[in-house]
Amino acid sequence: MIELIPAIDIIDGKCVRLSQGDYDSKKVYNENPVEVAKELEAHGIRRLHVVDLDGAASHHVVNYRTLEQIASRTSLIIDFGGGVKSDEDLVIAFENGAQMVTGGSIAVKNPERFCHWLQTYGPEKIILGADVKDRKIAVNGWKDESPCELFPFLQDYVEKGIRKVICTDINCDGMLQGPSTALYKEILEAHPGLCLIASGGVSCADDIRRLEAAGVPAVIFGKALYEGRITFKELEQILDL
Repeated sequence: MIELIPAIDIIDGKCVRLSQGDYDSKKVYNENPVEVAKELEAHGIRRLHVVDLDGAASHHVVNYRTLEQIASRTSLIIDFGGGVKSDEDLVIAFENGAQMVTGGSIAVKNPERFCHWLQTYGPEKIILGADVKDRKIAVNGWKDESPCELFPFLQDYVEKGIRKVICTDINCDGMLQGPSTALYKEILEAHPGLCLIASGGVSCADDIRRLEAAGVPAVIFGKALYEGRITFKELEQILDL
């Protein structure tokens, strides 16, 4: 069964969503992310993807207090990303309740540090963030495109021990037009043992089922849930509760 991972994206301590990473497209869905997390947990969700969008823009963790509140008031397994650029940021994330941390820009700009984290904490706790635009890795909250091509980037990190990858197709993210299923199938063909977490574009429960049929192990989604295009009842049916 595909693992369901709702996303809570945070700006100014509030639950928001963007479209294609554009901060000007911000829409606030709830002033209190803890309420969102509790409701998700009440409907059978066990895993949560928390993104510090302020942190991604400012290059250091900002919304760690919100992370701590979600972690202390639910039993959700949280992976955290956004602004994790230093050893101190990583410690802050873990100390405030993250069980896993996602590194994206850091894996491009400072691969030595990222590999040190991977060796220190292990592949169960460190997730590679591969945010992609036209098959190139994007960094700095998706504001900048790097010269890194997706498939060589993945190959390099798989060889270095990465086992979990969140791949977001930026062209799809927040657009509610469907995920890049073909791209994910291509990745899994190249790396069949990878725990690939698809992110971006999920518009309905059938999108999740199609990803599951394609063999994708896990999916992150947000806007479709907050906009009512996916209902909690549908999530429960996928979870087979």
